[in-house]
Amino acid sequence: MELYTVAKEVDGVTVLSLAGRVTLGEESSHLRSTIKDLLGQGKKRLVLDLSKATYIDSAGLGTLVAAYTSARNEGGDIRLASVTGRFNELLNITKLVTIFGVHDTVEDAVRSFN
Repeated sequence: MELYTVAKEVDGVTVLSLAGRVTLGEESSHLRSTIKDLLGQGKKRLVLDLSKATYIDSAGLGTLVAAYTSARNEGGDIRLASVTGRFNELLNITKLVTIFGVHDTVEDAVRSFN
């Protein structure tokens, strides 16, 4: 299954909704280039809506970490929202939950920037 992304602006924050699998190959490359493009457009406050992300492998995790690092290097930040059960477990096991701001809803993640 492909990875689909849709970006929209909510209260000065870019919400990037992900639908599908974030895996090694075209999917992680697509996510990486999408986030790079958003940062290049000056979109420094990003929320990734993971409510429709069906699967994330280690390459997908690596892509998220690389995106976070890129955003921070450019004075921005990335927050995660609507993280599904299995992915939430992975974030806790890998201790990445201590790096990313993880929020129950997109609205909470957007508000966290204010």
